[in-house]
Amino acid sequence: MTRLVVAMRDTAARIDTATPAHRDRAVDALRAFAVLGVVLGHWLVTALVADGRTLRTASPLQHMPWLAPVSWTFQTLAVFFLVGGHVATRSYASARERGTPYHRWLHARLARLFGPVVAVLGLWTVVTLALLLSDAEYATVRTLVKLALSPMWFLLVFAALTAATPLVARLHPLWPLAVVLHVDVLRFGLGASDGLGWLNLAAGWLVPYTLGAAWTRGELEGRTSGWVLLGGGTAATAALVAWAGYPAAMVGVPGAEVSNLDPPTLAAVTFGLAQCGLALLLRDRLRRAMRRPLAWAAVALVNLSAMTVFLWHQTALMAATAALLPAGPLPGLHTVPDGLGWVAARLPWLAAFALALAVCGAAFRTWERGGGRPLRRVRPSRVVRAHRPTTERAPHV
Repeated sequence: MTRLVVAMRDTAARIDTATPAHRDRAVDALRAFAVLGVVLGHWLVTALVADGRTLRTASPLQHMPWLAPVSWTFQTLAVFFLVGGHVATRSYASARERGTPYHRWLHARLARLFGPVVAVLGLWTVVTLALLLSDAEYATVRTLVKLALSPMWFLLVFAALTAATPLVARLHPLWPLAVVLHVDVLRFGLGASDGLGWLNLAAGWLVPYTLGAAWTRGELEGRTSGWVLLGGGTAATAALVAWAGYPAAMVGVPGAEVSNLDPPTLAAVTFGLAQCGLALLLRDRLRRAMRRPLAWAAVALVNLSAMTVFLWHQTALMAATAALLPAGPLPGLHTVPDGLGWVAARLPWLAAFALALAVCGAAFRTWERGGGRPLRRVRPSRVVRAHRPTTERAPHV
């Protein structure tokens, strides 16, 4: 055990030493927090219930709506887009200074974004065909495929905003926020078609993305902006939930009449503003915390595997659930999430999901950077170079 601890500290020290002094470690810490928040949130509120030969999705928020505050902790998508907008605008500005054409800059960023997707789509194409040929219930196959591919919507929206970076880099966040407000007034106040809400899929996430661009321009360096975003976003969200009838849960709940995320509502966007404000306020503390070699090594490694973790976490959940079906129904894994007993039983299963995710990561990690090409053994000193400073080739999320 002592040798293991010494080896970990030595590796962490080498990663720390290899990190460029000008790198803003708070950016990487926020990205890691956002990735892990999404993963843990899905694992906690997504249940696969065995109903005979059929698996269906359920959520503890259906049966225990008072647990909605849990979703406030783990719904971290706004931080994704805040960091993404910050990194993309810095990267684009750096590319322009070097004379790199727009198409080359965009190709480099999207190649890293979509490279790992090939492995996910390939595996699930095979799994889907195998399930259908084995006479599995169609409802079960649909449920599994929908869960496996659900992270893809994020990539499509993120890719579109990345491509639009030169156009939106100086856009004030109030403009997309105004679009979201008007769309919701038309939908919920004037009875317009729900299809209109899909305009918010771009406008809603453009709000934190343009906040990230404002961060790059140096407009959010003071703490005042963080407090304004945190206080204003919190107050607006509370008012919308308490008096305007918006759901309290900031994630989708099966069977709910209105979802705050599908598509994003004004409440989801104002909640995201509060999250962005908190993230900005935590920057200095995160920078100090990331001076600790062990903490920084953990964050660097999460960032190095960010896409693998994000794309495969739902597959890991389903793999663990399906593998143990013959022994089921097991509490917290295959049972209806209708009480605190289920929550208590669920928590230990997080370790099983993490183990399954580690297996997926080991099997498909070559797609994270190499597009399926075999990677050489990575030395600790290369961990940071694998995701260069945010002004160069920053991690893709």
